Amino acid sequence: MNSIVDSSRIKSAASALWKARESGKPIPPISQTYGIQGLEISYEIAKINHLERLKTGVKEIGKKIGLTSRAVQIQLGVDQPDFGALFSDMEYLDSDEIPTSRLLQPKVEAEIAFVLARDIEGNMPSYGEFVNSILYALPALEIVDSAIENWKIRLEDTVADNASCGVFVLGNQPIGLGNLDLAGVGMTLRKNGKVESVGSGSACLNHPIRAAYWLSKNLIERGQGLRAGEVVLSGALGPMVSVQPGENIDAEITGLGRVSCRMI
Repeated sequence: MNSIVDSSRIKSAASALWKARESGKPIPPISQTYGIQGLEISYEIAKINHLERLKTGVKEIGKKIGLTSRAVQIQLGVDQPDFGALFSDMEYLDSDEIPTSRLLQPKVEAEIAFVLARDIEGNMPSYGEFVNSILYALPALEIVDSAIENWKIRLEDTVADNASCGVFVLGNQPIGLGNLDLAGVGMTLRKNGKVESVGSGSACLNHPIRAAYWLSKNLIERGQGLRAGEVVLSGALGPMVSVQPGENIDAEITGLGRVSCRMI
């Protein structure tokens, strides 16, 4: 595609995703409708709507990492994760009620969230420098949400759709990394008291900190970075589960405690 066609398709795809979110009506895959192919074009689409979100008065407060499960990567035919932005109006706290009216096709997954102690920008950090930049960890829920009909997504679709991020819920008690074996932690996610998903830290790109480190390096390569106080959702520890109004969600992660929400 030439640059003029590229620009037209990028703008049209971004507009279609924005309208889908505003109307609450999912759309067919933009990868097919607009012939979107490749990561870079998909991130350009996401960037357009990122800037539009900032114009509404919200602020960016972190990043989420998606596609950290090897099984999902194989399913989508990719060999790397992706990432999206977290905005201030996406944040909920433990036991909060979440209105499903703001979501299209919500699914929930349990994750480990990291909060940063210092900025990461400029030069590529070593692993030790990155670990030293993590202030603490929290148990978290991410309510993922796709603007694409029936979640029939390719990599390009989810990247362009801000990595299919809906909202997220943070646990109350921050925990220092200390002697935590984050690869070995167990996760149990319940819906209305019934176990719906189980997993472990190793399901998240083999180790949640490694997933977050991948993000930091990827952002630096793109001339971006992370700021002190920002939240990083490191990726799912187990399979995602569909949610409906009236359902109570509760997850427990070994060593980090519990986090819950209610869908209304």
